[in-house]
Amino acid sequence: MTAKRVPPAQLAPQLRNAITRLNRRVRQARPVGDLTGSQLSALTSLNLAGALTPRELSDVERVQPPTMTKIVAKLEERGLVQRTPHPTDGRQVILAATEGGRAVLEQFERARNEWLADRLAELTEEERDTLRWAADILQGIAHA
Repeated sequence: MTAKRVPPAQLAPQLRNAITRLNRRVRQARPVGDLTGSQLSALTSLNLAGALTPRELSDVERVQPPTMTKIVAKLEERGLVQRTPHPTDGRQVILAATEGGRAVLEQFERARNEWLADRLAELTEEERDTLRWAADILQGIAHA
């Protein structure tokens, strides 16, 4: 296959659009459950960080503190997040994902991976090799 040379300025929007659409489609692959995208994102951030204050979580998620308060309240109602007293500041709390929260994240991860694996199985071996190569390049760009 001969690749047509495309200037970076022309490739950038095409690639960004493809990544955005794929990401949106993968996110739609959900196990049974009714977590919103914001709730799932906050739970994921807590799981990755280990524990955060509500303010830190608001900053990571780039939402206003009152919005995060509502998100955390819903997660807490479902037993997916727990609050513990801050070890040095009695006015604050620490938020962390519970075992149940981590289990929900694993279900979402599994459902998304299965959806994508099914789509990849429809491709030729050459197309999968190309995507493997592209994934390495995209990882490098993401970490630049």
